[in-house]
Amino acid sequence: MSDLPETTSTASDPWQKLRDLTRARIGLARTGNAQTTRDVLNFQAAHAMARDAVHMAFDLDGLRHDLAPAAPLIVSSAAPDRTTYLSRPDLGRSLAPASKELLPRGDWDLAFVLADGLSAQAVMQQGPALFHACRRALPAWRIAPPVIALRGRVAIGDDIAEALGARMVAVLIGERPGLSVPNSMGVYLTYNPAPGCPDSRRNCLSNIHLHGLGIDEACVKLVWLMREAQTLNLTGVGLKERAPQLSAPGTPDASHQTIAPTPEKRDTP
Repeated sequence: MSDLPETTSTASDPWQKLRDLTRARIGLARTGNAQTTRDVLNFQAAHAMARDAVHMAFDLDGLRHDLAPAAPLIVSSAAPDRTTYLSRPDLGRSLAPASKELLPRGDWDLAFVLADGLSAQAVMQQGPALFHACRRALPAWRIAPPVIALRGRVAIGDDIAEALGARMVAVLIGERPGLSVPNSMGVYLTYNPAPGCPDSRRNCLSNIHLHGLGIDEACVKLVWLMREAQTLNLTGVGLKERAPQLSAPGTPDASHQTIAPTPEKRDTP
């Protein structure tokens, strides 16, 4: 904590240049031997937003609208309610038996699962946009109808993919909220998914949100991983992400550039 008084102006605050580069709480001012009222209230508000994100449920009507024209399938994990889900992570990893009957088995190259995880709002805000961007970039792939998984954790994608007959699954899931970002989404990609699949066989993209990894950049990275996975027949520790960047690091608005669909040739490692 700095010794700056609460009334310090932005022009004379030597910490402001660093604050402009991060959402972390650095160089906080103080009044006497305590934090300023402003910083205490901001911290309490961020904590409340993080707690709300954990307990928030999907807006299913909104998700259906945002995923259109694709018609999503809605399934549930073995956790019967949110309270049980939060206290029993194991139940969130398994598909409810009744939900398996809702999944049409087919010859799918890829399945997308949108799981609420620990921040449903993260998936509602970023999930549909990433789904549509990936579909545009993979026009020749056989992609299953998107699946919305209620009270789901990462491994529920294995059960869903097995029921669908999909050779690859991408689980778009809400990450644990922090005190600077309550709406961060992660993506877990698994080739040849099956129940009991270890996490070492997955590739992960994280921190997808307005102030982190943008949708276009995430799409480039995810599609690159998907193509490599299809070529090498694997994901996980044996597949290192080396996707090209849309622009040089630090370029303003780089995450909002438009990308064209990638040609359907497979890249060589």
